[in-house]
Amino acid sequence: MIFLLSFTNSAATHLVSLSKFPILRTPQFSTMSTNFFKSHAFAGNPIKLRTPKPTDPFSPPSALKTLKNLLLGNTHEPHSPNFKILPFRKGRPLAGSVRDSNEPNWHLGWLSFGDCKAFLENSEVNLSEDTLVYLGSDSEGDGVYVVYWGIDVTEAGNGLVKELGGNQFCFVELRTLMVATDWENASSMGQLAIAGHARSLLEWHTVSRFCGFCGGKNILIDAGRRKQCSNELCKKKIYPRVDPVVIMLVIDKENDRALLSRQSRFVPRMWSCLAGFMEPGESLEEAVRRETWEETGIEVGQVVYHSSQPWPVGPSSMPCQLMVGFFAYAKSLDINVDKEELEDAKWHSREDVKKALTIAEYKKAQRTAAGKVDQMCKGVERGQSLSSDFNVESGELAPMFIPGPFAIANHLISSWVNGIESQLASSFSNL
Repeated sequence: MIFLLSFTNSAATHLVSLSKFPILRTPQFSTMSTNFFKSHAFAGNPIKLRTPKPTDPFSPPSALKTLKNLLLGNTHEPHSPNFKILPFRKGRPLAGSVRDSNEPNWHLGWLSFGDCKAFLENSEVNLSEDTLVYLGSDSEGDGVYVVYWGIDVTEAGNGLVKELGGNQFCFVELRTLMVATDWENASSMGQLAIAGHARSLLEWHTVSRFCGFCGGKNILIDAGRRKQCSNELCKKKIYPRVDPVVIMLVIDKENDRALLSRQSRFVPRMWSCLAGFMEPGESLEEAVRRETWEETGIEVGQVVYHSSQPWPVGPSSMPCQLMVGFFAYAKSLDINVDKEELEDAKWHSREDVKKALTIAEYKKAQRTAAGKVDQMCKGVERGQSLSSDFNVESGELAPMFIPGPFAIANHLISSWVNGIESQLASSFSNL
């Protein structure tokens, strides 16, 4: 049997079979569920939806050729696409903030080619084909295209930060922007996806300066989308690194309880799914079973795929993790926590987990983070513990909470609470 899996989000799950297998349509859920989003955070990048043909004026080769002419001072090239550049500093994208219906709403701090050149003119960073990285392109209509570039200005010093701050721009942690993003706003989610892709690419360039084969210096090729060793005897090509991570919601035999865990780095009262990196020579399902056993001593049987999410907010040494989400069905119940990996792990009832999924709490945290970004862009930086925002309506601290809707863990847990998981499991068992 040949079949196609299409997961646009965890609530809108369609299983389409090419041999008259029944199609799972989207059920109606209560407002308790947070899984009404069109895609995961950092997915759905609007300027990477398709690969341009090499002859297109906005393709990487053509855009690089235009860039070289602009750098040489030739600004009269016919039909040239517009260039917009997004600076990053220490992994943080440049951002601004505006008020929309009296609510702060952040946006990426795109600079024109001329403005970026002026800002960097007296800094330690040169605007060149060796520092600009192609991010994608988009149409503005009437045959006008925009090509988007990223640049790392970490070496530019604090002078650039002050100068951009005078224009109400600031460099903001991507994780802060993630929490501050209005997930009901498709444009904001698109900007977050662009920022995530750009950070992944720029951080990869930072950690891959030298060839792993001969030690020679790597140089940018294909407008920064790849690198190549400069050693004529080597010339190995290097591609952006992606680190796959399995993340799983472990469920008991009766499908009444879910296994959630805490790590010491978590904010107080937060519980989430188990997760771990894949190892060479194992399948995704084997990684789920191995990680669950190593961290909790629970033996897992059936493993069912849910969805995946790019995760560019990890450490700079692993600039682009790919979170691959699963439901995992436990064959045993006794927990033996590996204290080197986890602080704690417990079985939680469906009702307790459902109580933790209160959408108003996440909305409050989003507004607080958006306000923080707004203050930062205005030059008034202030700290805020996000954990203090996850309160019940009475103002008391919630006894437990789940990661927000920007995380695939939230989608996995919400799907289980609302019964989507059981439909997937029964569908796969009939294959």
